[in-house]
Amino acid sequence: MATPNRIAEVAAAVGEPARAAMLAALMDGRALSATELAEVAAITPQTASAHLARLAAVGLIAAEKQGRHRYHRLASADVARMIESVMQIAGGVALSRPLRRVGPKDAALRQARTCYDHLAGQLGVSIADALRSSGAVEIAGDAAVLTEGGRVQMQALGILAPEADLRVVRPVCRPCLDWSERRPHLAGVLGAAICAHALNRGWVRRQAGTRALAITPSGQIGFRQAFGPGVVPA
Repeated sequence: MATPNRIAEVAAAVGEPARAAMLAALMDGRALSATELAEVAAITPQTASAHLARLAAVGLIAAEKQGRHRYHRLASADVARMIESVMQIAGGVALSRPLRRVGPKDAALRQARTCYDHLAGQLGVSIADALRSSGAVEIAGDAAVLTEGGRVQMQALGILAPEADLRVVRPVCRPCLDWSERRPHLAGVLGAAICAHALNRGWVRRQAGTRALAITPSGQIGFRQAFGPGVVPA
């Protein structure tokens, strides 16, 4: 319930330069570490941790673990809309320091790679974004659901077999925070099926000695036809 005290508490959490800079850095949808957020706010990691705890306490950010690392993201689209409105009124918020590029330096790894048995990198994230935009998949925080319409679409594309029984121990689909993009790609049964389909169709080709995948000319066409024109850059 939006009581005056609650409104004041949220406003006070936003109304501090370092915290404002960190929230602005998270506006591109990526999840960032405390060290990275400390860098953009020009503060120490210890100070950043205290600020992040304050932002989490009022529900403005959420944290998730990926391996040994802990990343922070805006808690919801409502928070993003609030921050965007404040930034518009304020005329934009400048970061104290520019955000350094995250993830692998290898361009091939950044573009497309495997993450266990599913697609990652820019390609994996773009597919997840396309499926979410079309309503085939719903993603909220660390949970995801393949909708009935999405299941029909995946079956029509030959990614899921018509008789596939998705009542298995492994999740049908789940968001997996992408190492380089810091936004989710899809794992689970669906993520594995998309990766296997792409490999079987020759849309991507494994590269020796690395997890990087090369997108083939047929993949340029296949991915766009299956998921939309924006999935693979022209």
